[in-house]
Amino acid sequence: MRSMPGVIGATACGAVCGAGALMAYGVRGRSSTLFAPSVYRGPASRRAIAFTFDDGPSESTPGLLRVLADHDVPATFFQCGANVERLPEIAREVARQGHEIGNHSHTHPKFYFRGPGFMRDELARAQDAIENATQVSPVLFRAPFGVRWPGLRGAQQSLNLLGVMWTVIGRDWVLAAEGIVRRVLPTIENGAIVCLHDGRDLSIRPDVGPTIDAVRRLIPILKGEGYRFESVSQLLCPRN
Repeated sequence: MRSMPGVIGATACGAVCGAGALMAYGVRGRSSTLFAPSVYRGPASRRAIAFTFDDGPSESTPGLLRVLADHDVPATFFQCGANVERLPEIAREVARQGHEIGNHSHTHPKFYFRGPGFMRDELARAQDAIENATQVSPVLFRAPFGVRWPGLRGAQQSLNLLGVMWTVIGRDWVLAAEGIVRRVLPTIENGAIVCLHDGRDLSIRPDVGPTIDAVRRLIPILKGEGYRFESVSQLLCPRN
């Protein structure tokens, strides 16, 4: 039977759909390493987890730092270079308190359809801003919105950055504290990497009160369940 013009056959349709699914997984799949080296969890053999915070520093970061200090909990902060340049003292305070700092791009763009040069520039500018403000050279990178794209591998490798996704994301930009807690708790397991936010893209004076309240509630519960809190680098490369 002759095929109709403009109508693709089942085999071709399957190939197109398969390619689309692979692309979607490569771009947003938390376990994908298709476009760049990446991890989304630590070893399951240790009862340890990592809290991570994206989009800072912001004017709200000190409030979060106080909660973490009260409970003696280290964390990893994936910072935007533009926010670091705007609030260098807060970025320095994150480092002074012993938290790990990662690269979260300079201006928090989506990398869809961006070229390798654009992505490398975003990572390099953020790297420079963080180093200049804190004297820390990040070794970890989290893509804005979790979006990876062809060409990101070279950008990361040129700056010796390992990509980090997450085991669970708290959706703390839309949920109240109770909703964040209900979303995060059931997914916690050995090696979990939790993604939360101490900023909102490049917004000035963002309200991250629900995040801070959720962290204040989560820490005692998780400690009570025997979990140890570590930075992402400690989680991935334990010393003992």
